[in-house]
Amino acid sequence: MKLIHKDIEKDNAGQVTLVPEEAEDMWHTYNLLQVGDSLRASTIRKVQTESTTGSVGSSRVRTTLTICVETIDFDSHACQLRVKGTNIVENQYVKMGAYHTIELELNRKFTLAKKCWDSVVLDRIDQACDAAQKADVAAVVMQEGLANLVLVTPAMTLLRAKVEVTIPRKRRGSCTQHEKALERFYEAVMQAILRHINFDVVKCILVASPGFVKDQFITYLFKEAVRQDNKLLLENRPKFMLVHSSSGHKYSLKEILSDPTVTSRLSDTKAAGEVKALEDFYKMLKHEPDRAFYGVAHVEKAADALAIDTLLISDKLFRHQDVPTRSRYVRLVDNVRDNGGNVRIFSSLHVSGEQLTQLSGVAAILRFPIADLSEAEDESSSDDD
Repeated sequence: MKLIHKDIEKDNAGQVTLVPEEAEDMWHTYNLLQVGDSLRASTIRKVQTESTTGSVGSSRVRTTLTICVETIDFDSHACQLRVKGTNIVENQYVKMGAYHTIELELNRKFTLAKKCWDSVVLDRIDQACDAAQKADVAAVVMQEGLANLVLVTPAMTLLRAKVEVTIPRKRRGSCTQHEKALERFYEAVMQAILRHINFDVVKCILVASPGFVKDQFITYLFKEAVRQDNKLLLENRPKFMLVHSSSGHKYSLKEILSDPTVTSRLSDTKAAGEVKALEDFYKMLKHEPDRAFYGVAHVEKAADALAIDTLLISDKLFRHQDVPTRSRYVRLVDNVRDNGGNVRIFSSLHVSGEQLTQLSGVAAILRFPIADLSEAEDESSSDDD
């Protein structure tokens, strides 16, 4: 997603202009839209024309309309988004108040205006527009003297660093020049990894080369990590995966990513963090039930007690058309973040998101056990009923 323009006032009203660049961006847009927003986009309208002789014909014209959103329809399989509403700005072809359905298209900009942009929606825009946020996979494609460090997003590969070091040939009776140059090269690649890879986001780092260069580099990398006591590298050692490539150039990436062993490992990288968070919640529920809460009333009381370490919440809840209900979930997320807790917003299109929806869509892992909340919760939930 590309952000073209952002104009949000102090009272949180305003508008943003975005360009969806890939199918996944339609999912992000679906999560941004709410009933009552105004959407301005290019669309096709069937227009009836009457000639001077009185004959009526129809033609399809492309025009730009601004509608007040009433219904939003998202097809998750085709990643198509249709938005129906009434025209609110005078137009040559469409009367004021007439209904129209806009189908948002890839690479065509749209402008979305809201009376209130909350923190969850603004985070969603940052997440959709920041390519580094989506780069689940990093790859170091190398050969002797050349290494390319790339981040792989669902839509593109971003070249983050290119390392080139001249490696002298081995000479009869002396390899010291060759070995020193190799060590310099490995050190430069190691520094590039530490500088450009965000280990919190990246779930897998592919190290690929022809021959044994990758093996020698990994041996050097972790030997240095132990020597320097670099905990970041040592803790993330399982994320490194060695793969064969025909060269150290960037174009070898396609061959690496189509390797069956790699595809099986990467099939779920985006959702791996969500799955682990949900597993941690279930483990906590089993072993320490006083530190695992679910249901919005339980979780809100835990948040008021500043007890939430990790909040698990489904993005489905933020699509609620009742504004006070949606605001309630946004306040909960803001509350947890303000008090130093982690917030994981689950995609309802993923298996882990579906599981969370069965648990009411909101759950929390607590910092410390709260035993006496359960009884109070039961009373409040019976009152709600």
